Amino acid sequence: MRRLLCVATVVFMLVSLNAFAEEIRIGGGGAAMNTAFRPVQPHFEKASGINLSLFQSTPKHGFIELANGKVDAAVAAVSIESMIGGAEKDGVKVNAADFKKTEVAQNRTAILLHKSNMVPKLSKDQLKGIFTGKINNWKEVGGKDGAIIVVWGKATPGQNAQFVKEILDGEKVIKEVFDVTDYASIKESVSTTPEAIGIDPIGLADQSVRVPETPALLSPIIIVTKGEPSANVKKLIDFMKGAGAQYIKK
Repeated sequence: MRRLLCVATVVFMLVSLNAFAEEIRIGGGGAAMNTAFRPVQPHFEKASGINLSLFQSTPKHGFIELANGKVDAAVAAVSIESMIGGAEKDGVKVNAADFKKTEVAQNRTAILLHKSNMVPKLSKDQLKGIFTGKINNWKEVGGKDGAIIVVWGKATPGQNAQFVKEILDGEKVIKEVFDVTDYASIKESVSTTPEAIGIDPIGLADQSVRVPETPALLSPIIIVTKGEPSANVKKLIDFMKGAGAQYIKK
């Protein structure tokens, strides 16, 4: 009986401690989440004793949640101006001066290929040709004979805009694309389609796809707070710039 009481007491204490544990609530886009915040999460929690709750949506929705006081910070791999602009298009008016951004990492947009596609590298000109439809067969870039299928995310506007600007030089993406929605569906479609090519944050790349050598396409990962970061958010920022930097995907 005494042993059962001891066990019950320990369980109660653990539940109580968890219930009253400090928490940081973070909302925002998938690129920032999967490249930086999810990889860092368990290490930060272990080092600090603070629960890091991550709510993945989009940069715009993360910012709206921040403006409405539902999260402690919003994160993104797009500019704060883009986040504010998206919120205002949804009718959420804010004073930009009320918000502070801090860069904590860099996101790299990776090119994803099917595992069977052994093309080792793609130049900017080759990528531009593929995504604008001027190159439509893998044999034109050193691969096997087969039509190229471009997988394009409809719910990844920040990533798409940067790719079009920096790789396609503003030209339009080919009309005949395999339309999908978010980052996860881009990777899944490429992993199951031998002729496919897509773009995704490096944080989502895994053994189900291949990442060839390509020109670097980088963007800062930012954490945005309303006013100065709280003491706990400051701890997170310091950890990501210090001991936690090793866990961020590059």
